[in-house]
Amino acid sequence: MTSDAWTGVAVAGVVAAYALNSRRLASTRVSSAMVFVGCGVLLGPAVLGIVDLADDTGPILTLLEAALALVLFTDAMAVRRRDLRSGGFLPGRLLAVGLPLTIGAGWLLAWPLLPGLTVWELALVGAVLAPTDAALGKTAMSSPRVPVLVRKGLNVESGLNDGLVLPFFVIFLAAVPGTSAAEEGVAGVFWRALVLSTALGLLVGAGGGRLLRAAQARGRVAPEWTQVFVPAVAMASYALGVVVDGSGFIAAWVAGFAFGLALRRFRPPEAAAGPEDGPDPAADFAEQLGGLLASLSLLLFGAVLLGPTLDDLSWRVVGYAVLSLTVVRMLPVAVALAGSGLRPPTVAYIGWFGPRGLASVVLGLLVLEEHVRGGGLLGRVVAVTVGLSVLLHGVSAVALADRYGRWHQKATATGRTLREGTSVPEAARRHTAPR
Repeated sequence: MTSDAWTGVAVAGVVAAYALNSRRLASTRVSSAMVFVGCGVLLGPAVLGIVDLADDTGPILTLLEAALALVLFTDAMAVRRRDLRSGGFLPGRLLAVGLPLTIGAGWLLAWPLLPGLTVWELALVGAVLAPTDAALGKTAMSSPRVPVLVRKGLNVESGLNDGLVLPFFVIFLAAVPGTSAAEEGVAGVFWRALVLSTALGLLVGAGGGRLLRAAQARGRVAPEWTQVFVPAVAMASYALGVVVDGSGFIAAWVAGFAFGLALRRFRPPEAAAGPEDGPDPAADFAEQLGGLLASLSLLLFGAVLLGPTLDDLSWRVVGYAVLSLTVVRMLPVAVALAGSGLRPPTVAYIGWFGPRGLASVVLGLLVLEEHVRGGGLLGRVVAVTVGLSVLLHGVSAVALADRYGRWHQKATATGRTLREGTSVPEAARRHTAPR
């Protein structure tokens, strides 16, 4: 049996084993990301050597790009205007103020800790490690103990910041000498990656949404093919962005917005009475597929990037990774939420849960593919930061969600009015209490 076949057997075995124990693991401190990254390190060349694709990174990058494109599309598709209007000050502040400050803080702190990188390579470090990953902080964003405002705010932020960081990334990459983007210049990158890719994303997303609704209204599309249509639109938008030498990720992200808006705007009459902000069943398969691809990506990340990096650690790389997960995230969040009326425990909770994941891995690999002079160091920083994030955020999610939930329950029990609002159990008790 060839090594590629053994790799397939090993990967399939990990997926099957986790699936069979997924419900039990969901109630523990062991997150799915910890399982897949840990198994990747174990199966990779650093330990068993079963999964070793270091000499052929093409399939890895293809899988990671497909996963990120699908996640960007479905995350954007799920964002409703209502999410930004109702308590929208939280994601608005985190994205408009916190995200640029996070990129800037990551850029500045990299300067003394990562010598040898140029100014624009340091900027790339800040941009690559700025987006958060909702999948790695799922417990923190889904615990009913946590107020709805905080949960929705974190979820909307993580669904949008990976797309919002892309313009920073492509412009910084274009400023690095020797990259393919640098040959075209910042102006050319701005035109193709931002303007043209955005236009194509709007066209494909809006057109795809209207076509789907029209086919549904005429009874032409079977339910199972409705599910397949969604990832097809996502991949089409990404591919068009690549074809015009723009940004497939920006095209997919914008297409997700336009597609979701079109589905909600042209809802069939029988669905008009349902909640407008409810999940669209058409996205179920795409979200599940995106989750599977993201899990496989984390396994390969552990095998190909994190495992070998653990043999080449330095205090500078580890120190920057720790600062990236704490100071670089928490200080901008505190500044962004200053004057919002949120209590210090809430600000600390939001600041801590900024896990780094799939987007950082993919953007870091894209830098490595460009053969940037400081790419090796940047890759090690990304690997250690994401690895630490998987471990620390995974271990702390359940405990801190419970602790924060208990604080919030005690604070509301005293009769104080909190800007955070109420949690689901509290709201249910108030609704059912005798009058």
